[in-house]
Amino acid sequence: MSEVCGKFVWYDVMTTDAKAAETFYRNVIGWGMKDSGMSDRSYTILSAGPAPMGGLMKLPDEVLARGGRPAWMGYIGVDNVDTYEAGVTAAGGTIHRAAEDIPGVGRFAVAADPHGAMFILFHSNDPSPATVAPGTAGHVGWHELQAGDLEGAFGFYSKLFGWTKAEAIDMGPMGVYQTFATGGAAVGGMMKKMPDVTRPFWLYYFNVDGIDKAVERVTKAGGTVLRPPHQVPGGSWISQCFDPQSALFAMVSAKR
Repeated sequence: MSEVCGKFVWYDVMTTDAKAAETFYRNVIGWGMKDSGMSDRSYTILSAGPAPMGGLMKLPDEVLARGGRPAWMGYIGVDNVDTYEAGVTAAGGTIHRAAEDIPGVGRFAVAADPHGAMFILFHSNDPSPATVAPGTAGHVGWHELQAGDLEGAFGFYSKLFGWTKAEAIDMGPMGVYQTFATGGAAVGGMMKKMPDVTRPFWLYYFNVDGIDKAVERVTKAGGTVLRPPHQVPGGSWISQCFDPQSALFAMVSAKR
């Protein structure tokens, strides 16, 4: 198995206004951007310093027609997309877009866990992906699943990708926040979604250098702060936000 198998390796946002979204995230997170050069689609590569971390593209009309809306998606690395695609369905999940190749890049499939939270299976043609130190600004520092069922969801991802439980945090009336690892230190957490949340989903936290200034940039750039900065166990500061096209994202910083 490769060193990235079962780990988040890429992130992208599908949006209704690609140029506006580029401007927003350039101003808020500080990403560098360049066109991917793909002949069959317009896709912008997002980079934090020299290292690419994700992409941005306009929602296709057919996806909009089916009720699709702006959102961030995480890619989980696998050794064989087709094998894992079968594993998703065998474990009770759903394949929304069957495995296909991205010429010169790799192979992917769009999937969902048994409760509907979506993610992407991905195998890269690049045998040696770039690695960055934890906490590096502009990269994802935390992965959070608002799950339909906590134990059921953890069982699904654990069976499929080998994820393991780390610390479990008792949040009182909100239930248990179960952190998880994909090999090494914890990289995210899962909790049962609140009753007012319509569907399970993954939320990605981008590392920033100072949460208060980052939140100021969100509002100045036309985004919406859903939950103001607050400190979480371990000492980090976080905030959840919407971009101007209503894609949900979050930010995390070691300092306020």
